[in-house]
Amino acid sequence: MDFRTEFRPLTVQPQQIEAKSFQIIDEEIGEHAFTHDQYPIVQRVIHASADFALGKSLLFHPNAVEAGIQAIRSGKKVVADVQMVQVGVNKARIEKFGGSVHVYISDPDVIEEAKRLNTTRAIVAMRKAVREAEGGIFAIGNAPTALLELIRLIKEGEARPGLVIGLPVGFVSAAESKEELAKLDVPFITNIGRKGGSTVTVAALNALSILAERG
Repeated sequence: MDFRTEFRPLTVQPQQIEAKSFQIIDEEIGEHAFTHDQYPIVQRVIHASADFALGKSLLFHPNAVEAGIQAIRSGKKVVADVQMVQVGVNKARIEKFGGSVHVYISDPDVIEEAKRLNTTRAIVAMRKAVREAEGGIFAIGNAPTALLELIRLIKEGEARPGLVIGLPVGFVSAAESKEELAKLDVPFITNIGRKGGSTVTVAALNALSILAERG
């Protein structure tokens, strides 16, 4: 295919582009301490961000991958903090096992309660989510306040997630909220620093659903 540019792409076939991308990641990642089960998640995060430093900053609770796979295979709910995460998740693979993907931040009752309490919708949405998604996967890629509220609810025994994917991005409380998550003895996937975001949260979740599907 001729794009009338000086640069000629190696291929325009989607599967070949993905395979070549993973090959480049394998060649360039260098030494790392990730396990065989963790690496596919790291690989997908790098693929989604083109950022090796971000991928290599990931932290895993020892039971995170197995817990995530079991939550998906058991048809547990997936809770996203924002619609961007919900839109990007491969819902067909989640629904194949009976699960579903939910986001509560735009629910009318959440909006009304946040106004009444003069707090963020992300915080109120987490309070609603833990009542409806026990044992589920909480995928937080945007709002540090959502992650901080979930951590509080876990500490107080009000939340019992199957897995927390906590990868919010930003300059205010993002890095600190992830440091707090990494202190908990619950299955989690997080990272060190300010980087993160909805895209990489989706990548981590989609990698888990692929692993769940492979059996």
